[in-house]
Amino acid sequence: MKVRIGFGLGGRIGLEEQSFTGVVDELERIGYDSLWVSERANSPTLDPMVAMTWAAARTRKLKVGASVMVLPGRNPVLLAKAIASLDVLSNGRALPAFGLGIANSVEHQAFGIRREERAPWFDEALPLMRRLWDADEATVTHHGERFQLDDVAIAPKPIQQPIEVWLGGASDAQLRRVGRLSDGWLPSFTTPAGAQRGKVVVDDAAARDGRQIDPEHFGVLIPYLDGDLPDAVQELVRARQPDADPADIVARSPAGAAELMERFVAVGFSKFVLHPFAAPSDWTELLESVADAVFPLQT
Repeated sequence: MKVRIGFGLGGRIGLEEQSFTGVVDELERIGYDSLWVSERANSPTLDPMVAMTWAAARTRKLKVGASVMVLPGRNPVLLAKAIASLDVLSNGRALPAFGLGIANSVEHQAFGIRREERAPWFDEALPLMRRLWDADEATVTHHGERFQLDDVAIAPKPIQQPIEVWLGGASDAQLRRVGRLSDGWLPSFTTPAGAQRGKVVVDDAAARDGRQIDPEHFGVLIPYLDGDLPDAVQELVRARQPDADPADIVARSPAGAAELMERFVAVGFSKFVLHPFAAPSDWTELLESVADAVFPLQT
């Protein structure tokens, strides 16, 4: 397996232009595979499309993705156009990853979609976007419950053909959606054992739909926090995984990140995104120390 290691800026970290630019430049210099930005309409995080475009414009190798971008509530034609444009301008470095959005009423208000409508919206919008990206489909006609299109096309098409779509999620319904609709799975707050169980569900769902997820397309978002875990962080982890040991989910040192990644590799996962819980006092020191520990895992 080709192990690749990226870095993420979670929904709790807000960076102004100077700090964000510095992180982007250091990721490129040190040699991280990718940068992932979170989407929270009601937090200090940057808008994901703007942040990904800025990062792509400053770099030549760094891939850019959102972990994850909320799809329900967005116009699929305009979003497909925006992501295709990013892929073209970045020479094929866009990593689209989508989700339903967090279970938060304030966030739901921002996107204007009732909670019960999110999954049907997603299930119609994502296949439609794939058709719009497909270089072999000049125009798209679609008559669904939410979207009505006749001979619609976007141009330019993405450089990546096909452009690969990653999904998150952990519930059985979400895992089945990953198998039906995605090219890869990128869960968060999971243990190696939990990821292994989820992978079986994803693979089974894909097989039932006549599909196969590339074995190289299973990854994990790994939370990171140097030192002991504050009570608030432990409570957050237990809220997501009540029966899990936080040490199986959160990396607490560069060496701990490498050890946790090795355990995920052993159960078939090869793409990793390290997400710090908080901004460090020195970004360069953090990025270099983590790279020294985990880059030897890359093959």
